[in-house]
Amino acid sequence: MTSHRAETIAMIAIAISGVLWGVFWIPLRALEHVGISGVWAVVVFQILPTALLLPLIVYRARSILNGGMSLAVGGALAGISLVLYSGALIFTDVVRALLLFYLTPLWSTLLARFTQNEPITRVRLVTIVLALLGLCLIIRFEENLQIRMNVGDWMGLASGIIWAFAAVRIKAAGPGKGVDFALTFFLMSSLVALAMTLLPLEGESAAPSISAIVSVLYWMIPVAVILIIPPAFALMWGASVISPGLIGILFMTEVSVGAITAAIWAGEPFGLREALGVVVITAAGALEPIYSLLKSRQTPA
Repeated sequence: MTSHRAETIAMIAIAISGVLWGVFWIPLRALEHVGISGVWAVVVFQILPTALLLPLIVYRARSILNGGMSLAVGGALAGISLVLYSGALIFTDVVRALLLFYLTPLWSTLLARFTQNEPITRVRLVTIVLALLGLCLIIRFEENLQIRMNVGDWMGLASGIIWAFAAVRIKAAGPGKGVDFALTFFLMSSLVALAMTLLPLEGESAAPSISAIVSVLYWMIPVAVILIIPPAFALMWGASVISPGLIGILFMTEVSVGAITAAIWAGEPFGLREALGVVVITAAGALEPIYSLLKSRQTPA
């Protein structure tokens, strides 16, 4: 497969994955109806696909172990990011979780500057300003200018920052390791989710019963096979082929789908502030590639 074709397929796969993960919150929150709530819903969502992939994990164990520190760190960071993002969908509004995560263009720009000494151009400076403006639209300020964010908001914000680091590590490892990154990602996300149950989170519930878990397997297994596993593989493979910034932009399909479905089925507030936040943060992610495309068309062959 040529490099150009691989990049094209990766872009399409990631955009479709964003659409699928735009409804990720629906089955995640549906677990609450059978007594699997809070962090335990995140645990079930991570462990079930890992269990389904266990034969493949065992089969590729040697390749995973030979991947060294780069594979372990990249997979671990991606796993931590997904667990925090899943927790954000539980502990805060869906739209807030989405938008706080998709501040990644800001973190990617700063990360490239400090780790790769990449200059911050005027276009990137505008990107940062737009991302910060979007952040100010999403979060609430008290009268004394103190930021009012709950634990879910902080999870959403942290997940985007950590994903920026993960994407850089995965891209640096180069193509050909997407499957191993995905398997490491599932392994690490399961461990991180279990570790998070030890945290004293407000409103956290007790561990669910075995019968409660068994009662949801008939619909959770199809969800894992369709909604969780394929997008994760597409994302890990795509991250090894295309740039971290472009991934963030393509995956912004999740913002639109998530915001619309949350407004319809979760009854969450989606007013002018949230709408402006979607527009501004999407603009922050799309600005630089659009500028680069226009510039390339103006450059004579």
